[in-house]
Amino acid sequence: MNREINRRKLVLLVIAVLSARASAQESFGKKSPSVTLLPVPIESVTRGKPGTVKLQFRVSPGFHINSNTPKQDYLIATDLKVDPPTDIVVGKVYYRPGVDISLPFAPDEKLNVYTGPFDVFVTVRPLASVLPGKYAFRGTLKYQACDDAACYPPKKLPVEFEVKVVKGASVAKKNPAQSPDVHR
Repeated sequence: MNREINRRKLVLLVIAVLSARASAQESFGKKSPSVTLLPVPIESVTRGKPGTVKLQFRVSPGFHINSNTPKQDYLIATDLKVDPPTDIVVGKVYYRPGVDISLPFAPDEKLNVYTGPFDVFVTVRPLASVLPGKYAFRGTLKYQACDDAACYPPKKLPVEFEVKVVKGASVAKKNPAQSPDVHR
């Protein structure tokens, strides 16, 4: 009985070591396709007025992702979805234009892609009734990474950023004109 338990422990140990070794080789020997979000500074936005938040992403070296407007219908577009906090509206999401490239397997076909760093701009507008303070936004960037030979399964990158809502400049109100009869 003890021999059987020890044998099972040994088999599990060997499996764990081999799995860790394979994972280490994969992470050190072969780069995996990914996109990362660089730190996002907190943007101040006046309540009742639109403001723009700049999100900076980076595609890992040796890979590209399809732009937001790929030239072929069958390609998966890069797409940012943002869930705003209550009483803050997400308006237009603006993507920088991609770069046209051709790959060795299809030299006559141009692909519109992002490589390296690329920016996405998000318009946010807090309603005039929103209390001043910091508000967290969450969302996902959907993309499909490829290299010169193959495309990988689509991924979703969690996206988080904060916006500081501030009061607008207060507008001085004039006193209403008084009737001259009031002072008699």
